[in-house]
Amino acid sequence: MSVTDLGMPAFPAAAARATRDTRLRANLRHATHTIRDKRARAVGELADWAELRAAGRAIKDRTLRHLDHYLERLEEAVTAAGGRVHWAADAAEANRIVTRLVRATGEREVVKVKSMATQEIGLNEALAEAGISAYETDLAELIVQLGKDRPSHILVPAIHRNRSEIRDIFRSEMGDWGRPAPEGLTDRPGDLAEAARLHLREKFLRAKVGISGANFMVAETGTLVVVESEGNGRMCLTLPETLISVVGIEKVVPTWQDLEVFLQLLPRSSTAERMNPYTSMWTGTTDGDGPRTFHLVLLDNGRTDTLADTVGRQALRCIRCSACLNVCPVYERAGGHAYGSAYPGPIGAILTPQLRGTASELDASLPYASSLCGACYEVCPVAIDIPEVLVHLRERVVEGGRVTRRGVRTVIRPAKGHAAERAAMRAAAFAFDRPGVLRAGQRLAARTRRLHPRRLPGPGRAWTDTRDLPPVEAESFRDWWQRTRGGERGSGQEGAK
Repeated sequence: MSVTDLGMPAFPAAAARATRDTRLRANLRHATHTIRDKRARAVGELADWAELRAAGRAIKDRTLRHLDHYLERLEEAVTAAGGRVHWAADAAEANRIVTRLVRATGEREVVKVKSMATQEIGLNEALAEAGISAYETDLAELIVQLGKDRPSHILVPAIHRNRSEIRDIFRSEMGDWGRPAPEGLTDRPGDLAEAARLHLREKFLRAKVGISGANFMVAETGTLVVVESEGNGRMCLTLPETLISVVGIEKVVPTWQDLEVFLQLLPRSSTAERMNPYTSMWTGTTDGDGPRTFHLVLLDNGRTDTLADTVGRQALRCIRCSACLNVCPVYERAGGHAYGSAYPGPIGAILTPQLRGTASELDASLPYASSLCGACYEVCPVAIDIPEVLVHLRERVVEGGRVTRRGVRTVIRPAKGHAAERAAMRAAAFAFDRPGVLRAGQRLAARTRRLHPRRLPGPGRAWTDTRDLPPVEAESFRDWWQRTRGGERGSGQEGAK
């Protein structure tokens, strides 16, 4: 079940509520500013960062252009190494496959590595409906799960919680999930980490089935890669007898040489580290080492449809570093829950509407969850032009039209209020195409400026609820130029045309 199915409102309504939560805003401001400052220092150490960024973009673009080829090559390599590959067209099929694989082991518990793909498809909920308990082992994901909460950040899912809140969650909830929190638990980071370590240790040692995602898949050898900072991932990837990895089809890279580029880009952009503390790689199965059975579930779930959009497809370059969230003024104030998706922030605002479509009020509102300041593009390690895609998706929402998703023809109707916006844009286009009309309109606006309201009426009211209406100058630039330099010739006169 997706978050949309749970009745999430459109982004403006959810964000309005979130911005009134002063503790949430304080938590987000402190965390995002700390992470962004560390990232800037880490990136600044590399003189060739721009070249690495360009290389990452080029590798991703080349891979996406030939995605079918590299996926087939990956399947062959994984199979040859002793693994099994399953193809899932959508979330429901992926959940059915994983549930069937877990049931076949006879187990009713699984341990999980932090995975955006499994959050996207609602795997934990699907397993719970089948009577299977899924235990998150990433510290932040554990906090979210124990608190019956939802992730709000790609890198730090519990970024909206402070230490005191985490202590209270551990004290009240750990006992219901396994080993309870120690008596007298404080909110010191070391004490909280120790409580989580003790709680999870018994789950690692007992679990027979592990579920993961992957940061990258190397097509030439069938190798999967998970990078993490706590060591919990390595425990989940090596101790269970059965490993099931659910991975989006866009995570494939052609060669090990290509992987080298991303292993430099990702840690500096996400955790501000020169290299990742734990980089786990596995290729199929090996006798006497790691899981005896390995399944790879390749997830589409709207990615093929996204790939067909020549502008929007760049969202599939994303390596889930979260750098765009940490610099976004909208995310900093609204938090991740307002996006109603496993993918919050600027990347979620362009990825979610493409994966899920823009038929719902929530998904149609996400391309507007941005000020278009461009900070997200500047920090993206694979140079995704998020503002360009946002404007592209806004056009798609406003204009409406038909899209094909998995063989179903769907009419996307303009959201409420967009008819007025479309009419205003057409009026502006009419005036800009006719200099005489534009000049007359400017002079009329200047002469009546004392009568202008401070807030717009009707559909424009929402725009001026959160910003001032720009004042109209007493004289347009054209008239000022004509009055002050009308007699001049040459380049200045040419500039006035």
